[in-house]
Amino acid sequence: MQPQFIQAVKQLIPAERYFDDPIATLAFGTDASFYRMLPKLVLRIESEAEVVALLKLANDFKVALTFRAAGTSLSGQAVTDSVLLVLGENWQQREVRGLGEQIRLQPGVIGAAANSVLTKFQRKIGPDPASINSCKIGGIVANNASGMCCGTAHNSFNTLAAMRLVLFDGTVLDTEDAQSVAAFRQTHAKLLAELALLGKQTQDNPELSARIRHKYRLKNTTGFSLNALTEYTDPIDILTHLMVGSEGCLGFISAVTYNTVPDYPHRASALLVFPSVESCCRAVTVLKQQPVSAVELLDRRSLRSVEHKPGMPAWVQGLSDNACALLIESTAINGTILQQQLAQVRSALSAFALEQQVDFSTDAAVYNQLWAIRKGTFPAVGAVRKTGTTVIIEDVTFPVEQLAEGVSRLQQLFDKYYYHEAIIFGHALEGNLHFVFTQGFDDATQVARYDAFMQEVAQLVAVEFGGSLKAEHGTGRNMAPFVELEWGTEAYTLMWQIKKLLDPQHILNPDVVLSYNSQLHLQNLKPLPATNPLVDKCIECGFCEPVCPSRKLTLTPRQRIVTQREISRLQRSGDEPERLAELSKAYQYAGNDTCAACGMCSTACPVGINTGDLTRQLRAEHNRPWQGLAAFIARHFAAASAMARAGLGIGSTLAKLLPLRALWHSAMPTANYNNELPIADADTQLKPVIYLASCSGRVMSPQAGSKDKRSLQQVSAHLLAKAGYQLIMPEGLGSQCCGMPFQSKGQFAAATQKQRELERWLLDVSNNGEIPILSDTSPCSLTLQSKLDDRLSIFDSVDFLHDKVLPKLNITPLNEPVALHITCSASQLGQADKLKHLLKACSNNVVIPQGISCCGFAGDKGFVLPELNASALSGLKQQVSECSQGVSTSRTCEIGLSRHSGIEYQHLVYLLDQCSH
Repeated sequence: MQPQFIQAVKQLIPAERYFDDPIATLAFGTDASFYRMLPKLVLRIESEAEVVALLKLANDFKVALTFRAAGTSLSGQAVTDSVLLVLGENWQQREVRGLGEQIRLQPGVIGAAANSVLTKFQRKIGPDPASINSCKIGGIVANNASGMCCGTAHNSFNTLAAMRLVLFDGTVLDTEDAQSVAAFRQTHAKLLAELALLGKQTQDNPELSARIRHKYRLKNTTGFSLNALTEYTDPIDILTHLMVGSEGCLGFISAVTYNTVPDYPHRASALLVFPSVESCCRAVTVLKQQPVSAVELLDRRSLRSVEHKPGMPAWVQGLSDNACALLIESTAINGTILQQQLAQVRSALSAFALEQQVDFSTDAAVYNQLWAIRKGTFPAVGAVRKTGTTVIIEDVTFPVEQLAEGVSRLQQLFDKYYYHEAIIFGHALEGNLHFVFTQGFDDATQVARYDAFMQEVAQLVAVEFGGSLKAEHGTGRNMAPFVELEWGTEAYTLMWQIKKLLDPQHILNPDVVLSYNSQLHLQNLKPLPATNPLVDKCIECGFCEPVCPSRKLTLTPRQRIVTQREISRLQRSGDEPERLAELSKAYQYAGNDTCAACGMCSTACPVGINTGDLTRQLRAEHNRPWQGLAAFIARHFAAASAMARAGLGIGSTLAKLLPLRALWHSAMPTANYNNELPIADADTQLKPVIYLASCSGRVMSPQAGSKDKRSLQQVSAHLLAKAGYQLIMPEGLGSQCCGMPFQSKGQFAAATQKQRELERWLLDVSNNGEIPILSDTSPCSLTLQSKLDDRLSIFDSVDFLHDKVLPKLNITPLNEPVALHITCSASQLGQADKLKHLLKACSNNVVIPQGISCCGFAGDKGFVLPELNASALSGLKQQVSECSQGVSTSRTCEIGLSRHSGIEYQHLVYLLDQCSH
């Protein structure tokens, strides 16, 4: 890479978004596929102007560029050994048109976030990939991703209304802007004429046109979208539709406008088990003509992989070896129409014998459980794989009328190549099957087995059945060597003509989609070495990344695991000692210090990995010299709390006298010297509740400028008295702690010591569990979950307020908007719905900011690493600008939320007390 290019890039991209160090290139050199390439340079791009400038530089210096949105792609289309352009945070704009009939989206918007703004219109975008909670619009369009309900009718190609794009030469075209289109027709008349000619030649070729129409009657993302040439005549339309599914090989997509589709509120699902694959697939052809929105096929092996999961009917274990199931969903605008549809579906399937069934249910608990089973099949294989192997999910399409034979032939190949763990599931209405198997790449024999298997799969699907080798996951590097086999030489040559026309310098994601390298699918295979049993099952899918508070600052959970795997590999092999030293040193801040260890990654991870557990274990090793101090503080916890309280008092005083705003901002708490609760009358009818006030709440009172300066304890006692409860704070509370401050730093012995002390104390003061216990802080409640004696009845404040207090209150809701932050602990405790219900009782306008799962304050990190908190909440202030106050359930979280929002956040009890009587 020429020095002049590097220098020009450095002048364009600020240093904080320019990465060429070992840890960044390793971390970003990984996507969800089983390929890895280390980019020489990673640039986080924040504007279209930067993309334009970089494309011009790349053309001048002939440097290859690869674009990445979320990095959840499965075929190797988002890795490179050249320059990787990663979307930053300034690509989030979304604009709903009319009553939701259209939506304009920038490429950095997560798919689920797009749908969230359409919910109130009962609309959604057409594509619904399984990764929709983490993948971004840029990738959804560039891969022409679909999903369980999307089919072919609602994919990006067929729901595209308009596009803004940047071509290889830096030219911007916005098809919604008449001036932009007119100018482009003048400046790029030759290019448009060539596209028009390719379209005419294709349409004039009956054999080729018929082949293209056949291929896109199926789900198909192999190669470029040649149906753009058969379905459109205006070269502008041809161009924009060629961009769909182009995987960054033909240009950059700056924005798209979708025609949205209905998202009907009434739904029902059923699980029907047929005695054979053949009868199951015959039922699919019948269902193709019925009012169903999704039909998922699960073969016997996939059912076996989840038969022990919670919620699975016991009869699943006894199904016959050839059984095959369909998970069917029907949706409608109202309940009456839904029931009519269900009757029609039942009638259509009445002639089929069933081995077992869960009949159609409109109960959300039932149908959500059924879909959880379907979604659990892929991670079920990943969770039991041998350490060091990867999980491969392939994605093919058979003509629906040949689906049964296709399933059978795939199963025969599994047996032939000893993939005995392999399972098949998929979107049956489209003939789209996913098959999942585990594969090692650590020796030549394993690689040869994989190659031989894939060669037979390619012949079977593409040649013998005329199907698609990639239905919805994109071609990438994985299928690039097989594009000509599937499409034939004439169509393959046409694709290369398109590539050379739109990327004449061959700098846009070279070797992706099209490649002359027949061995490409066997090169740059990703190693998955063992590093720690806590994370060894990670499949590097990236689903964890959107919920990680450090994702904008340093590393994500996926990237932490990737780095730890490489460190472990280098330690075992003795290779590259200088690189090992660099990675280990950089990881201390990027991986260890700035990990909030909040556990939110586990809620999104398909195999349930909590990277915070790994971080705490690494901290335990690093912080071993401090074990004595941790034990001393644990033994003298009341004194330590008093010192913290005194420190707050001193800090507040000094802040009034000295310019300490950078250290002592307006959201800093004051010292809490008001821990005494009112004493109830002797004849009171109030029910006693032991109040387990958190140490943070005992030490901290509201900020100096708070409208309600009462302590959390005082407000809680006042509120609960309205509902007939008396809070009791027994003697000795000041010495108690849930153990979380020690646990988060890897001081496990001290944490266990405090939990055992707390257990003994609570048993004593609650009369061995006879008196219920209220925990007022979500992080404490989560930490104590399943840790204490079963006799203790411990309620988190959210559960107690929702279940026992709210029904006894008279609430007058506020008309002003109130912001709700659902803490990471509350999310993991499953309290999100209860929190929303409580807030909606108190306010007619509840605002829940998007994209903020954890505030990043993480106990004391908001004090010692404020950049983590600031980064995690960088998008908060704009979203709550209309709110008068905010609500949370953790005192430390409220400090950071107040600081970075411009409004005061307080515990939920403050709002409930304000609104109730």
